[in-house]
Amino acid sequence: MSTLFRGVHLLELDGDRGMSPATDVLVAGERIAAVGPDAAALAPADARVIDGHGKLLMPGLINAHFHSPVNHMKGRLDSLPLEIFMLYESPALEALRPTPREAYIRTQLACAEMLKTGVTAVQDDAFFIPEPTADIIDAVMQAYADSGIRVSLALDEPNLPELDKLPFLKELLPADLRAELAKPRAFGMESLLGMYHHLISRWHGAENGRLRAAVSCSAPQRVSIDYFHALDDLSRRHGLPFYAHMLETKLQRVLGHERFDGRSLIRYVSDLGLLSSRMNIIHAIWVDEDDLDRIARAGSVIAHNPISNLRLGSGVMPFRAIRKRGIPICLGTDEAIADDAVNMWAVAKMAGLIHNIAGPDYESWPHAREILDGLLRGGARAMGLQDELGLIAPGRLADLTLVDLDTLAFSPLNDLHRQLVYCENGSSVVLTMVAGRIVFDDGRLTTLDEPALRAEARELFAARAPALRTAAQAAERLLPFYRAMYAKAAASDVGMNRWVGDAGPRH
Repeated sequence: MSTLFRGVHLLELDGDRGMSPATDVLVAGERIAAVGPDAAALAPADARVIDGHGKLLMPGLINAHFHSPVNHMKGRLDSLPLEIFMLYESPALEALRPTPREAYIRTQLACAEMLKTGVTAVQDDAFFIPEPTADIIDAVMQAYADSGIRVSLALDEPNLPELDKLPFLKELLPADLRAELAKPRAFGMESLLGMYHHLISRWHGAENGRLRAAVSCSAPQRVSIDYFHALDDLSRRHGLPFYAHMLETKLQRVLGHERFDGRSLIRYVSDLGLLSSRMNIIHAIWVDEDDLDRIARAGSVIAHNPISNLRLGSGVMPFRAIRKRGIPICLGTDEAIADDAVNMWAVAKMAGLIHNIAGPDYESWPHAREILDGLLRGGARAMGLQDELGLIAPGRLADLTLVDLDTLAFSPLNDLHRQLVYCENGSSVVLTMVAGRIVFDDGRLTTLDEPALRAEARELFAARAPALRTAAQAAERLLPFYRAMYAKAAASDVGMNRWVGDAGPRH
């Protein structure tokens, strides 16, 4: 099937125009076949013709960091520091084990929201409660297959006990709770690698390459060195992105002093020889100059999640210091429970604004073009698909978003780049195409029944409410000790401050 876009403007990130004069784009199969005056002549007689006059055709948006398993929990929690937030978000309780249908539906909820707003690809760093199983992995991947979106999915699973992941708890906890949190995880390294074998052998490259695997250590302090190396070996052998949360919070900076001989998590990973161009370093807020130099030398990508960072009070990432080193930046929503939406336009706007309060040097504040670069090219680079996505050109994959410029967001049209970042919220998206297939058109998803999806989600997860309340009650036992741990870390001197205002609570 071929599609001909007639008279569209193309987004231009380089140069001063912002967009091209009206032109034609031909899509044949999964790829862009021609751009320019020859496109119409090359179109077959049965090609679908889309009138693009007054519209902008741009590469599809890429959500470069996401966790699908809590997509049904948006709005459930107050803003809390990450380490306390996780007590309520992801306790490894049997009562929270999903059915395959629940996993399928919660994943499709996110797909619907993303496709309707022009997101064509997502990196899902999926954690599984209480552990990954083949049937739940299959349900999640089948949801992505049926939705039509492009995905790279990893299994975000630690293999160390809770007590080893966090500072100060050994001295703060009473003996009974300390023993409970010191228990080894029943689902160990070999079991996790078995689940990766299933993911890669069953799903990597499925749907003609639209579905792909990635690997994740969750965070370096949450896994053993042997498992970390085994994941890196999988990443290297199969050419997979490697996801790792690093220095998201001040507490994680403090942990380096207690557990890693004063080294930051970045330096620890670097010393292990595991920083690489395949690695997506997620958040990178509490980084110092040495950390950034190491990231730059390794060629790693940083995944910036500004709304989640604010929701969890994690701090403000040093955007300009990262850009100055040429480190690629991609953008993500993080999980729906820490963003409360899966809308990349909101992420782009926040990324364009939050760094303006980092300091008074306004010439160092982000420019709209830099934000769009992260949203498109940065995301493609993070996925390892920089030669396939992020640009409209012959031979590239046809992951495309059509934006109506005759909307309030662009009326009047003063500067396209700025209005895409600061004015658009997704409502101007009129068509989304993934691998040459139209998945959203004229206000309707073509791959799923959205009203039926919403209705089933309401029914399924209303029945889950008692289990979620039970999980919240279980967290209350640990809350006083986690609060004390957080306060102690917040009061520590780590030689930097990434919070706006003072350095946080004191004893």
